[in-house]
Amino acid sequence: MKFTATQIAGILEGDIVGCPDVEVSKLAKIEEGTKGTLTFLANPKYTQYIYSTKASITIVNKDFSPENELSTTLIKVEDAYKAFSKLLEYYNEIKMNKTGIEQPCFISDSSTYGEHIYIGAFSYIGDNVKIGNKVKIYPNSYIGDNVTIGNGVVVFSGAKIYSECIIGNNCIINSGAIIGADGFGFTPNEKGEYNKVPQTGNVILEDYVDIGAATTIDRATLGSTIIRRGAKLDNQIQIAHNVEIGKNTVIAAQTGIAGSTKIGENCQIGGQVGIAGHLSIGNNVKIQAQSGIGRNVKDDEVLQGSPAFSYGDYNKSYVYFKNLPKIIKNIADLEKKVKNNG
Repeated sequence: MKFTATQIAGILEGDIVGCPDVEVSKLAKIEEGTKGTLTFLANPKYTQYIYSTKASITIVNKDFSPENELSTTLIKVEDAYKAFSKLLEYYNEIKMNKTGIEQPCFISDSSTYGEHIYIGAFSYIGDNVKIGNKVKIYPNSYIGDNVTIGNGVVVFSGAKIYSECIIGNNCIINSGAIIGADGFGFTPNEKGEYNKVPQTGNVILEDYVDIGAATTIDRATLGSTIIRRGAKLDNQIQIAHNVEIGKNTVIAAQTGIAGSTKIGENCQIGGQVGIAGHLSIGNNVKIQAQSGIGRNVKDDEVLQGSPAFSYGDYNKSYVYFKNLPKIIKNIADLEKKVKNNG
């Protein structure tokens, strides 16, 4: 799909400097722009590229004044970065504007779905599933029995939502994610073997939750594993049974959270963090990458290390960690001098 500078300026409420009829059909970095692409300049470090870019249209701040001749048409806006982000959202909406039910796919006769939906080929929709309006379920997805999916949800190819789970409005579930697999519940018997404990609960995603590719969220043993409104989970995260993650908390890739731990609101958790089970993590907590959490954490703490402790204390201690061989040598030399002088 092609857009003219006039159309883009209208969307962004910007001013055109150059040819209003020039057309673009792709997006590009400013240093990689070619004919027919749209780019933007927001960071002054990249100003040099606006004089060499081959992009047909460049979005810039209103206060930008070129010092040399330009071959690109400018669209001047209040904030080039925000304007380009808005355009990305608009572009993404158009690109993903799929509707209808592709064949072959299976939809149980007992399931219901709303208006303006898309169900891709080879998808499976089980019994008594309830699907809202403007939902997109991409090919090869699995929706188990008795699942409820709200309005505006996107389920990308290969994602799986097990039975009884509840997905709120405007959630995004990326490819390979598994919502509602059995929690890791086993109990030893007298033979030293392990018997499986039935996992009879479900998973609840509240509104505006994003789940990354290949992330797994286990169903509760009893009750629900809950991801609260606005939480964002990166790729390849493991959330165990009966975990609760608070509103607007963000978690980076490869983090693992053990069963029944409760995490508060507005937390920021780095990649490869390990959190033990049955803990309470407060609100506004920040945990640096590769930290290990084995204790309850109060509101507003900033932690690093394994086991993790205060971020400030960790940085001070690290000065000594890396100089430990030298410190030990100095101590040994001092002991030797004291002994010789004694």
